[in-house]
Amino acid sequence: MKTNLNPYWWLEAPPLELEPTTPVTQADVVIIGGGYTGFGAAIPLIRAGLTVVVVEKGLFGEGASTRNGGITSGNLRLSLSGLTNRFGVDKARAFLTEGSDAREDLYSFIQDENIECDFKLTGRLTGAVNTASLESMKRESESLNLLLGVEAQVVNKSDLKDYLDSDKYCGGLLRPDIGGIHPAKLLHQMISIAQVNGVHLLPMTAVESVTKQNSRIPGFIVKTTKGSITAGHVIAATNGYTDKGLPWLRRRLIPIVSEMIATAEISENLVKNLMPKSNMFGEALELGFYYRASPDGKRILLGGRRLSKNTTVSRQRLQEGLTTILPQLKETLIENHWCGFVAFPFDQLPKLSVNEGVIYPTGFCGSGTIWARWLGKKAAMMVLGDLNDSVFSSVPFRTMPFYTGEPWFIPLAMSYYSIRDKLIQKNKP
Repeated sequence: MKTNLNPYWWLEAPPLELEPTTPVTQADVVIIGGGYTGFGAAIPLIRAGLTVVVVEKGLFGEGASTRNGGITSGNLRLSLSGLTNRFGVDKARAFLTEGSDAREDLYSFIQDENIECDFKLTGRLTGAVNTASLESMKRESESLNLLLGVEAQVVNKSDLKDYLDSDKYCGGLLRPDIGGIHPAKLLHQMISIAQVNGVHLLPMTAVESVTKQNSRIPGFIVKTTKGSITAGHVIAATNGYTDKGLPWLRRRLIPIVSEMIATAEISENLVKNLMPKSNMFGEALELGFYYRASPDGKRILLGGRRLSKNTTVSRQRLQEGLTTILPQLKETLIENHWCGFVAFPFDQLPKLSVNEGVIYPTGFCGSGTIWARWLGKKAAMMVLGDLNDSVFSSVPFRTMPFYTGEPWFIPLAMSYYSIRDKLIQKNKP
């Protein structure tokens, strides 16, 4: 069977071939990028009575918002102790608290808007590959419960079979506040809400430049491949797909390829035996895999960072990762294999920054299912003049000398993290 290189999610919610709305030469707000971030900003802005244009260089629903794993983690790359060492206790707690707020806000949005995106609050189990990792999880669960009241719990190896039929881990951390969605369905319904409310949509339209008008005339000129738009405000919501049209942002983001596989349909009973509680899953490794059952319970999906430019090699790595965790699937065919771009700032923290008046909600570090829509919404609040209470707006958005957006150092970093992970797994008891 030939592997389909389109996301599994597109089987039910493929990219939308929309006709551009009525041409617009002036708008209150131009939003560049039509994913969770862009529509997370567009919906509150249009409902506030502003004229809003969303410009997308491809088809709507073609980018990372429909390519991710659909796990509502809201992870931060830095641990609580790492955040505390860098920022102090109060600010470290503020980062984690905002993550909890962002997660709950997405759940409320789905409920309030009657969005059908297969949302289930399943809980997520992160597997520990050695006893040191498990001990660290015990400390983390105590901190999370004290700070956020999430009732996280450590699952010992003897109880792991209740969640996952795998011998790879010596235990894990269960977060009951994390669930799963169908990511493409969520985006499609966000687009529908925006359309109904009158947002102007410009698909297949690339932004070539954004320039401030002169000091006597506030606002911006957004030059696109289909003409220019005068805007009072601009929100750049391109994240891992940022190109040379936004050079300031491009110099501050490291685009990284993330990829996934989906098995062919297998027995629902087998899926239930492998994952009895239908949780979301991850691993306590730098380059660990994340995985889950499909919403219909007929497939297993697994993802991770791409380490090889060769598609066949990268697919084999994912398949080997799957069968290392679940050897019962060794003979199972892979039906879909796809990839997309995530983006990391150099300090590995999401950002809500402003430069020369342009607002940049970005840098979600592979956890955009939560952060993208949340920080897009926060960007909208900034336009509307509401108090900006996001802790991520207070973090400097730095680059490094001579970096232009081409991450030549990624292979070196991936090799380093890969070696670290192998050493960690060798220490498994």
